[in-house]
Amino acid sequence: MKTVNIAIDGPAGAGKSTIAKMVSAEMGYIYVDTGAMYRAVALYLTENNIPDEDIEKYIGGVDVSLKFIDGVQRVYLGDRDVSELIRTPEISMAASRTSAIPAVRARLFDLQQKLARENNIIMDGRDIGTVVLPNADVKIFLTASAEERANRRYKELSEKPDCPPYEEILKDIIQRDYNDMNRETAPLKQAEDAVLVDTTELTLEQSAARITEIIKERI
Repeated sequence: MKTVNIAIDGPAGAGKSTIAKMVSAEMGYIYVDTGAMYRAVALYLTENNIPDEDIEKYIGGVDVSLKFIDGVQRVYLGDRDVSELIRTPEISMAASRTSAIPAVRARLFDLQQKLARENNIIMDGRDIGTVVLPNADVKIFLTASAEERANRRYKELSEKPDCPPYEEILKDIIQRDYNDMNRETAPLKQAEDAVLVDTTELTLEQSAARITEIIKERI
Protein backbone atom coordinates (compact mmCIF):
# COMPACT_ATOMS: atom_id res chain seq x y z
CA MET A 1 0.00 0.00 0.00
CA LYS A 2 1.45 3.34 -1.05
CA THR A 3 2.11 5.79 1.74
CA VAL A 4 1.37 9.51 1.56
CA ASN A 5 4.33 11.84 2.11
CA ILE A 6 3.96 15.57 2.81
CA ALA A 7 7.08 17.77 2.78
CA ILE A 8 7.16 21.12 4.59
CA ASP A 9 10.27 23.26 4.19
CA GLY A 10 11.08 26.77 5.30
CA PRO A 11 13.40 29.00 7.32
CA ALA A 12 13.97 28.89 11.08
CA GLY A 13 11.08 30.18 13.17
CA ALA A 14 8.44 29.96 10.43
CA GLY A 15 6.29 27.70 12.60
CA LYS A 16 6.93 24.54 10.63
CA SER A 17 7.08 22.18 13.60
CA THR A 18 4.04 23.54 15.44
CA ILE A 19 1.92 23.76 12.30
CA ALA A 20 3.04 20.35 11.01
CA LYS A 21 2.06 18.80 14.37
CA MET A 22 -1.39 20.39 14.15
CA VAL A 23 -1.94 19.22 10.57
CA SER A 24 -0.66 15.69 11.23
CA ALA A 25 -3.03 15.37 14.19
CA GLU A 26 -5.92 16.57 12.04
CA MET A 27 -5.12 14.12 9.24
CA GLY A 28 -3.94 11.17 11.31
CA TYR A 29 -0.41 11.18 9.89
CA ILE A 30 2.88 10.72 11.72
CA TYR A 31 4.83 13.95 12.20
CA VAL A 32 8.59 13.75 11.61
CA ASP A 33 10.66 16.69 12.86
CA THR A 34 13.96 16.35 11.00
CA GLY A 35 15.29 19.50 12.64
CA ALA A 36 15.10 17.72 16.00
CA MET A 37 17.30 14.96 14.62
CA TYR A 38 19.98 17.46 13.61
CA ARG A 39 19.67 19.17 16.96
CA ALA A 40 20.27 15.83 18.69
CA VAL A 41 23.47 15.35 16.70
CA ALA A 42 24.52 18.90 17.57
CA LEU A 43 23.86 18.19 21.26
CA TYR A 44 26.04 15.07 21.11
CA LEU A 45 28.88 16.96 19.42
CA THR A 46 28.60 19.86 21.86
CA GLU A 47 28.48 17.69 24.98
CA ASN A 48 31.50 15.72 23.80
CA ASN A 49 33.48 18.77 22.61
CA ILE A 50 33.96 17.33 19.14
CA PRO A 51 35.27 19.95 16.67
CA ASP A 52 33.80 20.20 13.17
CA GLU A 53 36.90 18.73 11.55
CA ASP A 54 36.51 15.50 13.58
CA ILE A 55 32.76 15.01 13.07
CA GLU A 56 33.11 12.52 10.23
CA LYS A 57 35.25 10.32 12.48
CA TYR A 58 32.67 10.25 15.29
CA ILE A 59 29.31 10.49 13.49
CA GLY A 60 29.02 6.72 13.09
CA GLY A 61 28.70 6.38 16.86
CA VAL A 62 25.84 8.84 17.19
CA ASP A 63 22.63 6.91 17.88
CA VAL A 64 19.65 9.17 17.11
CA SER A 65 16.14 7.79 17.08
CA LEU A 66 12.55 9.01 17.10
CA LYS A 67 9.92 7.37 19.28
CA PHE A 68 6.23 8.14 19.14
CA ILE A 69 4.77 8.00 22.65
CA ASP A 70 1.00 8.60 22.92
CA GLY A 71 1.17 10.14 19.45
CA VAL A 72 3.93 12.59 20.44
CA GLN A 73 7.39 12.49 18.89
CA ARG A 74 10.25 12.15 21.38
CA VAL A 75 13.89 12.40 20.39
CA TYR A 76 16.51 10.04 21.81
CA LEU A 77 20.30 9.94 21.91
CA GLY A 78 20.90 6.31 22.68
CA ASP A 79 18.56 5.55 25.60
CA ARG A 80 18.33 9.19 26.74
CA ASP A 81 15.30 11.36 25.96
CA VAL A 82 16.77 14.71 24.85
CA SER A 83 13.56 16.28 23.55
CA GLU A 84 13.87 19.32 25.84
CA LEU A 85 17.68 19.61 25.89
CA ILE A 86 17.85 20.20 22.13
CA ARG A 87 15.69 23.35 22.22
CA THR A 88 18.24 25.88 23.55
CA PRO A 89 19.50 28.76 21.34
CA GLU A 90 23.03 27.34 21.57
CA ILE A 91 21.98 23.97 20.17
CA SER A 92 19.82 25.67 17.52
CA MET A 93 22.83 27.53 16.14
CA ALA A 94 25.05 24.44 16.41
CA ALA A 95 22.44 22.41 14.49
CA SER A 96 22.39 24.97 11.69
CA ARG A 97 26.14 24.54 11.33
CA THR A 98 26.39 20.76 11.67
CA SER A 99 23.43 20.09 9.37
CA ALA A 100 25.53 21.42 6.48
CA ILE A 101 28.11 18.66 6.95
CA PRO A 102 27.63 15.81 4.41
CA ALA A 103 28.56 13.05 6.88
CA VAL A 104 25.84 14.23 9.29
CA ARG A 105 23.22 14.39 6.56
CA ALA A 106 24.13 10.93 5.28
CA ARG A 107 23.81 9.51 8.79
CA LEU A 108 20.23 10.78 9.17
CA PHE A 109 19.07 10.50 5.55
CA ASP A 110 18.39 6.74 5.64
CA LEU A 111 16.32 7.00 8.83
CA GLN A 112 14.21 9.79 7.36
CA GLN A 113 13.51 7.87 4.14
CA LYS A 114 12.69 4.69 6.05
CA LEU A 115 10.06 6.55 8.09
CA ALA A 116 8.57 7.91 4.85
CA ARG A 117 8.44 4.50 3.17
CA GLU A 118 6.64 2.87 6.09
CA ASN A 119 4.17 5.57 7.19
CA ASN A 120 1.85 8.33 6.06
CA ILE A 121 3.98 11.24 7.25
CA ILE A 122 4.32 14.99 7.39
CA MET A 123 8.03 15.78 7.49
CA ASP A 124 9.44 19.24 7.99
CA GLY A 125 12.94 20.66 7.60
CA ARG A 126 15.11 22.67 5.22
CA ASP A 127 15.54 20.31 2.26
CA ILE A 128 12.71 17.79 2.52
CA GLY A 129 11.03 18.62 -0.77
CA THR A 130 14.29 19.17 -2.64
CA VAL A 131 16.50 16.34 -1.31
CA VAL A 132 15.01 13.98 1.27
CA LEU A 133 11.57 13.44 -0.34
CA PRO A 134 11.84 14.82 -3.89
CA ASN A 135 8.80 12.75 -4.91
CA ALA A 136 6.59 13.82 -1.99
CA ASP A 137 2.87 13.89 -2.80
CA VAL A 138 2.56 17.50 -1.56
CA LYS A 139 5.30 20.07 -0.95
CA ILE A 140 4.84 23.24 1.09
CA PHE A 141 7.34 26.08 1.51
CA LEU A 142 6.33 27.80 4.75
CA THR A 143 7.78 31.21 5.52
CA ALA A 144 7.25 34.51 7.37
CA SER A 145 9.21 37.75 7.66
CA ALA A 146 12.37 37.63 9.78
CA GLU A 147 10.87 40.26 12.10
CA GLU A 148 7.71 38.25 12.68
CA ARG A 149 9.67 35.04 13.26
CA ALA A 150 11.87 36.85 15.80
CA ASN A 151 8.78 38.26 17.51
CA ARG A 152 7.23 34.81 17.83
CA ARG A 153 10.46 33.38 19.24
CA TYR A 154 10.76 36.26 21.71
CA LYS A 155 7.20 35.65 22.97
CA GLU A 156 7.99 31.94 23.31
CA LEU A 157 11.09 32.65 25.43
CA SER A 158 9.87 35.73 27.30
CA GLU A 159 8.75 33.85 30.41
CA LYS A 160 12.21 32.35 30.91
CA PRO A 161 14.68 34.25 33.15
CA ASP A 162 17.48 34.06 30.59
CA CYS A 163 15.41 35.25 27.63
CA PRO A 164 17.68 37.12 25.18
CA PRO A 165 16.58 40.54 23.89
CA TYR A 166 14.47 40.73 20.73
CA GLU A 167 17.34 42.30 18.78
CA GLU A 168 19.60 39.35 19.53
CA ILE A 169 16.94 36.84 18.49
CA LEU A 170 16.38 38.72 15.22
CA LYS A 171 20.13 38.80 14.55
CA ASP A 172 20.36 35.02 15.16
CA ILE A 173 17.44 34.33 12.80
CA ILE A 174 18.94 36.45 10.02
CA GLN A 175 22.27 34.67 10.49
CA ARG A 176 20.60 31.24 10.40
CA ASP A 177 18.76 32.19 7.21
CA TYR A 178 22.03 33.18 5.60
CA ASN A 179 23.78 30.01 6.77
CA ASP A 180 20.94 27.75 5.63
CA MET A 181 20.55 29.37 2.20
CA ASN A 182 24.26 29.58 1.41
CA ARG A 183 25.61 26.24 2.58
CA GLU A 184 27.12 24.02 -0.11
CA THR A 185 25.18 20.89 0.86
CA ALA A 186 21.39 20.93 0.39
CA PRO A 187 20.80 24.67 0.87
CA LEU A 188 17.41 25.96 1.96
CA LYS A 189 15.32 26.78 -1.12
CA GLN A 190 11.79 26.38 -2.36
CA ALA A 191 11.22 23.31 -4.52
CA GLU A 192 9.91 24.17 -7.97
CA ASP A 193 6.66 22.28 -7.32
CA ALA A 194 6.15 23.50 -3.74
CA VAL A 195 3.26 25.74 -2.71
CA LEU A 196 4.43 28.95 -1.00
CA VAL A 197 2.58 29.77 2.24
CA ASP A 198 3.51 33.05 3.97
CA THR A 199 2.28 33.06 7.58
CA THR A 200 3.40 36.58 8.53
CA GLU A 201 -0.20 37.77 8.82
CA LEU A 202 -1.73 34.44 9.85
CA THR A 203 -2.37 32.85 13.23
CA LEU A 204 -1.21 29.29 13.87
CA GLU A 205 -4.76 28.05 13.44
CA GLN A 206 -5.16 29.88 10.12
CA SER A 207 -1.81 28.58 8.90
CA ALA A 208 -2.67 24.99 9.81
CA ALA A 209 -6.07 25.30 8.14
CA ARG A 210 -4.50 26.64 4.95
CA ILE A 211 -1.97 23.80 4.75
CA THR A 212 -4.60 21.18 5.52
CA GLU A 213 -6.69 22.63 2.69
CA ILE A 214 -3.76 22.47 0.25
CA ILE A 215 -2.99 18.85 1.18
CA LYS A 216 -6.61 17.72 0.79
CA GLU A 217 -6.86 19.47 -2.58
CA ARG A 218 -3.83 17.58 -3.90
CA ILE A 219 -4.36 14.08 -2.55
